[in-house]
Amino acid sequence: MSTCTHLDTIELFELPPSVEGCEDCLREGGVWLHLRICLGCGHVGCCDDSPKRHASAHARESAHPLIRSLEPSEEWSWCYVDEVAMRIADIHGHTHIPPSPMLAG
Repeated sequence: MSTCTHLDTIELFELPPSVEGCEDCLREGGVWLHLRICLGCGHVGCCDDSPKRHASAHARESAHPLIRSLEPSEEWSWCYVDEVAMRIADIHGHTHIPPSPMLAG
């Protein structure tokens, strides 16, 4: 069984009350499907099913290995380095997110 060896890199333990969307898509005029938050710095990026895959791009560029899903009812995290999913009990809060532009009518 794989385990994450990067839990000591977590800096974000309280999720923000709300976000406006993927920071990079909003800046570039792009669209996202699902939102992820970096547990190292709080950067909000889009998932790998989104056209630009900003969350994983941020992980590569920043060397911040851990993200958490911001989707409603999802409490999982992912370590890009160790390629393992997990629930991290020390992360608290729920984030209001806007609807995905990719799913809009």
